[in-house]
Amino acid sequence: MRSPLLDTSGAVAAQAPDETVAAHYGDPYAEQRALAGGRALVDRSNREVVRITGPDRLSWLNDLSSQKLDTLQPGTPTQTLLLDPQGRVEHHLALVDDGEAVWAHVEPGTSAELVAFLEKMRFMLRVEVADVTSDYAVVSLAPPSPDGGAEALGATVEGAVAVGGDLLVPRERLGGLPDALGLRPAGLWAYEALRIAAHVPRLGFETDHKAIPHEIGWIDVAVHMTKGCYRGQETVARVHNLGHPPRRLVFLHLDGSVDELPPHGAPVTLGVGTPVEAEPEAAVEGSAQPGQIGFVGSSARHYELGPIALAIVKRTVPVDIDLLAGGVAATQEIVVPPDAGRNVKIDPALRRRIR
Repeated sequence: MRSPLLDTSGAVAAQAPDETVAAHYGDPYAEQRALAGGRALVDRSNREVVRITGPDRLSWLNDLSSQKLDTLQPGTPTQTLLLDPQGRVEHHLALVDDGEAVWAHVEPGTSAELVAFLEKMRFMLRVEVADVTSDYAVVSLAPPSPDGGAEALGATVEGAVAVGGDLLVPRERLGGLPDALGLRPAGLWAYEALRIAAHVPRLGFETDHKAIPHEIGWIDVAVHMTKGCYRGQETVARVHNLGHPPRRLVFLHLDGSVDELPPHGAPVTLGVGTPVEAEPEAAVEGSAQPGQIGFVGSSARHYELGPIALAIVKRTVPVDIDLLAGGVAATQEIVVPPDAGRNVKIDPALRRRIR
């Protein structure tokens, strides 16, 4: 549903899947600075909100998802994933329990599928699942946190629920919220630039149908490695203990002399003149472009760093070579290291006895 803040003077709508909120209000860099300094509010009301009630809600979600939730304390924000049986990411939830219900917000267009799955898994348990997107809107009062922890909120709203640096506010209050809180509105471009700079992935941008948690860096913030079984857990444990993920998340500094930012899905290839340029074995399976070794997830112009991006590349791509992101020259910073996984250490003497 279209946000009333799009009627604010200077507001420019974002692109899909965020077209119902503002990309900016006329000064994207100033909006970034204000958000980083705690002086702005970002309208993210296109995100969808799910509320789960009932005395079995936490133990039930604990059995279904990747995070340990059965002991979650009221007011403690966290993240969790729902995986398919092969361990691939299907849903990413930012959530909190208020003592009576679990509140979660998810990507635009995903709540219906999420609710349908949860309803199917209720069985005889005492839980109720409701999509409350029409009643509650998501706003952010703080930049994304790289470790997934809570940011201190500079303001509260009656009837709102805090989820880290986000507020779930009654939707009818959204239009007047910036004035009520004494904050300037900042567009989604500001939030996304700070998210990318913080190396925080976004479902549907830094993920595709094959993504597993290790590749994206969600192991540390959305997965509990010792809590017990859940759907997809076997893959998570196998990669964590014995193998490596096939791909890894990287942060890219883009060539600032190029006017255009590489869009989501743009191919990442090896930079011109690199020793392993366009080797056949470097290509991504199923890629449309010869020599493609990854894809761009998100890109933005940061008020201090300039043009930046997050991308997914093959794990074996050397960390010290230049890349091309949609044809734009880029240098990479490690987010997920190439040696991620394989955490079990086998005593060499035991290995010899096994042989």
